[in-house]
Amino acid sequence: MIVVTGATGNVGRSLVRVLAAAGAEVTATSRGISETDVPPNVRHIRSDLTDAESLRPVLGGADALFLQNGGASAHLLHTHDVLDAAKAGGVRRVVLLSSQGVATRPESASHGALGRAIEDAVRESGLEWTILRPGGFASNAFAWVEPVRTRREIAAPFADTGLPVIDPDDIAEVGAVALREEGHAGRIYELTGPALSTPRERAAAIADALGEPVRFMEQTRDEARAQMLAFMPEPVVETTLAILGEPSPAEQRVSPNVEEVLGRAPRTFADWAQRYIAAFR
Repeated sequence: MIVVTGATGNVGRSLVRVLAAAGAEVTATSRGISETDVPPNVRHIRSDLTDAESLRPVLGGADALFLQNGGASAHLLHTHDVLDAAKAGGVRRVVLLSSQGVATRPESASHGALGRAIEDAVRESGLEWTILRPGGFASNAFAWVEPVRTRREIAAPFADTGLPVIDPDDIAEVGAVALREEGHAGRIYELTGPALSTPRERAAAIADALGEPVRFMEQTRDEARAQMLAFMPEPVVETTLAILGEPSPAEQRVSPNVEEVLGRAPRTFADWAQRYIAAFR
């Protein structure tokens, strides 16, 4: 049995679908999960990733674990306790959803140090492990849903700075392979899209998928910072703006790892937009 934490998130939700379609026995878990969040015949149990004791009933009888890194609650994650609960439940393999920032922003407490501590706990657990380090998610464009739906507008900073954003469905497919197949233990996969894309280009891809014009407006750094502070802590905002506005060569590098694992090129942002355009209508 495979346990998927963060099963209602962008990656976890897709991973549950991929595993279920492949015939795997899956238990999906998150704080607010319900039967409407999972395919038929997938077991779902509510638990809190920051409370290892709540995971024990979920992990009993499992042999593999997809461990989400806690996201905004990562600072509350007691990784060693979670992994101890996993081992007690019979888990022998763990796939960790980490972040590219662990390697590219080691000086950042929010992106580097905390992520490194979680990765180290996984590496030191005695379990077979695989670490996924994606860059920026294509699904971050969901932040544009309301202005696109109501005004056919998109505002973003650094209009012409490109990053190789990754489709979360590709992350899920790589995770599914690492959970089910041999040959991935001890590997760290950096996951990116197939090419650099800029905010202006991503806005155009959404307009193309809609079949209607969408006005793009470039924000100043200060405008973007003020907007992001409404839902992100300041250190996270500053590091995020640095990645978006002054990405390092490593952050702009297109990784071959998706193609190496899946045997196909990663999906483009335009592919993502076509699949999820209903949210923007």
